[in-house]
Formats: sequence, structure tokens, C-alpha cells
Amino acid sequence: MKCIIFGINGQDGYYLRKIFEQNQVEVIGISRSSGDWLQGDVVDFNFVDSVLQAQKPDYVIHIAANSSTRHDVLFENHETIATGSLNILEAVKRHQPNCRVFITGSGVQFVNNGRPIKETDDFEANSPYSVARIQSAYAARYYRGLGIKAYVGYLFHHESSLRKESHVGKMVVEAVKRIAKGSEEKIRIGDISVQKEWGFAGDIAEGIYTLIKQDNIFELTIGTGKAYSIKDWIRNCFAQIDMPWEKYVDISESNFRSEYKLLVSNPSSILSLGWRPKVDIKTLAKLMIEGAL
Repeated sequence: MKCIIFGINGQDGYYLRKIFEQNQVEVIGISRSSGDWLQGDVVDFNFVDSVLQAQKPDYVIHIAANSSTRHDVLFENHETIATGSLNILEAVKRHQPNCRVFITGSGVQFVNNGRPIKETDDFEANSPYSVARIQSAYAARYYRGLGIKAYVGYLFHHESSLRKESHVGKMVVEAVKRIAKGSEEKIRIGDISVQKEWGFAGDIAEGIYTLIKQDNIFELTIGTGKAYSIKDWIRNCFAQIDMPWEKYVDISESNFRSEYKLLVSNPSSILSLGWRPKVDIKTLAKLMIEGAL
């Protein structure tokens, strides 16, 4: 059996590859930056079509994306997420209609009223990123109507030691590691009361695998269902080095602030399939401070 993963170089790609290989599935990775994988762009339909035609995969995973919600990445988000999804789904329809396709969704594409978000909630186009994700979800629904097994997993905030430092969780971790070695730097941050999930990327990858291995549910939220503040994350990270976090954090209105106050999932559907997250926030902080996979 074969699985093609578009966007394999990120943290989710790492853990998905491990899971598929552990289940005796050959993984073919696609990345714009190549590395050890096949170089190509999900935006290029001719490339996607030729790969699907040649490889005849049993699974296709689309996790390639720029995760920023900023307006200045409008076109990159649209091309990679929305056009990329269409390219994959059309190529699957043409060459491998029995293939299982996973399209990534996000908790930020839903109306957020401060309550746990479920896959049946209404969408809200509140950023270029959410617009692209919404388009992808509708594309999956359209192709599902044509007989394609198109799954959508709406993901919430998750971390690992493979995360880039542009994300607040990894930014805090790297600063804490330097402070442990004697740095007197300050972690400059905005509203630390913002609450979101602090899932482990390995657990979320297991959730994706759980979703696409069954035939009864095609869209669901994949998250821990537990929200913690950025302050909680900071405290847990500093607890790993037994130092007072207050001394090293600069809270200022001029620093980056989130567009929401709470973002948390209602994971009842994925829980009904037997999936459970294994890593809590305290263990996640420990893993990331130690740099463990």
C-alpha cells in the first residue's frame, strides 16, 4: 500500500509518516523544498496529476499550507490550501477513485462564540486563511458527492519539538532553554490570557489516521477538547527548569495579540471512534524543553 503526503516536511508530516510506516504503508513525501523527498508543488495540477497517475496511492494526505492568517499571504493560502485541494481531488477522481483523501481543516474557519467547536458548526470567513479552508471543505464535499472518499479533519492548536519558532509555543520553549543556560532575555508577548488547546502533534496525527481508516464519518474536529491559557503554557515551561516565569516575561499591548480569546474543540465524534490524546500540557512542555520526538 502507498500513501502520498503533500507537505511532509512539517511536524504533522513527520508523525503521519511514522504512523503509516508502522502500519506497513509506503510513504511518498512531496515538498516544495525537497530535502529527502520528491520536490513538487501541490499548486501545479500537472505535477499532482502525474504523481497520482504514476503512483496509484491508497491514501493522499494534504497538509501543505502557510498557517498564517495574515492578509498579506492571501494568495499563497488560496493557492496552496484551496487550489491544492482541488488539484488533489480531481487527480484522485481521474486516476485513483478508490483512494482515501485527507483534507486539512482548522478550528479557525468556524464561528467562534467562545464555546467548544464541533464539525457541524457554521463556518465563518474571518481571514484569508479561513476562506481557503472553507473552500477546501466544500471541495471535499463536492467530490464526496462524486464518490470520492474525501475526509476533512478540523485541527486545533498542537505542538511538538519540530514546531517552528514563529509559533508562540515554540518561541517560549526556545527562550526558556536559553534562559536555563544563563540568558537574561525577556519573552515579549501580548495577551497571555488567551486560551487554546495544547495538543501533541503525534496525538493529532493518530487522530487523522483514525479518521481515514473508517467509512462512517467523513468530517470531524480533531482536538483535545481542553483549553489552557498562554500563561499556563509559560508556567509549565518554566517549571521544567525550576525558575520564576514572571522575571522573564514582558507583557505589553504593543506585542503580538491573538484574534480570539478562546479556541477549543468539541472532539466527541473523534472520541466515538476510539481515539484519545495521550500527552497533556505538562508532558508536552517537558518533551519540547528536552527536544524529544
